[in-house]
Amino acid sequence: MIILKTAKELAIMRESGIITANAIKTAEKYCKPGYTTKQIAAKIEEYLTSKGAVPSFLGYRGFTGVACISVNDEVIHGIPGARRLNEGDIVSVDIGSMYKGYHTDSSYTFKVGTVDPKIEKLLKTTKKCLHEAIAKSKIGNRVGDISHTVQTIAEKSGFGVVRDYVGHGIGKNLHESPDIPNFGAAGRGARLMAGMTMAIEPMINAGSEKVFRENDGWTIKTMDGSVSAHFEHTVAITHDGPVILTSLE
Repeated sequence: MIILKTAKELAIMRESGIITANAIKTAEKYCKPGYTTKQIAAKIEEYLTSKGAVPSFLGYRGFTGVACISVNDEVIHGIPGARRLNEGDIVSVDIGSMYKGYHTDSSYTFKVGTVDPKIEKLLKTTKKCLHEAIAKSKIGNRVGDISHTVQTIAEKSGFGVVRDYVGHGIGKNLHESPDIPNFGAAGRGARLMAGMTMAIEPMINAGSEKVFRENDGWTIKTMDGSVSAHFEHTVAITHDGPVILTSLE
């Protein structure tokens, strides 16, 4: 069942979204050579706590981190730990925060110093996938219009679209209906209505779309060892068009 949000609920989610967005900005300061993913997570937790927010991911289905921090060929769900960032890495920081009972979710893939031109292209393309998908998030369109947009842009650039993991509705629960795949046919799926709130999150690989789960039970990696990018915003469908709740603009 899709849960539509009232104007009051959307206002609270916007507050939550600003906190989540600022937590992403906080993490960016430490996505530099020499820092460990655990150190980055500690800074995220410190910021969220200072704002009275709760890390959405901590303890969720047994996850032990305050955020998902995934490096290079790690697609999503990386557990913060002793891994140290090096020049040329890319690191995806995925943060969820709950504030006044409502969750928001956002991710950004940062460059650690200078990266290979093909990786630059991957990051630019994945970011474009996200923003073009958000532009399709209008009343009367369907989930498939979002999905098809992501797939078309990514595959036209020669990249693989992850199929095993998808975006989702969000609100009082971290994951709500509907699922938001990054692939599929336009004109299919649930119709978009005012009050829907969705986490749209392209996960795009430089190589094959195939992925596997590491022995830690969480970390998802590319099957072929290629790097992966992940950008995400929480978006509200409104009569005035899509509103990015996790934007600082």
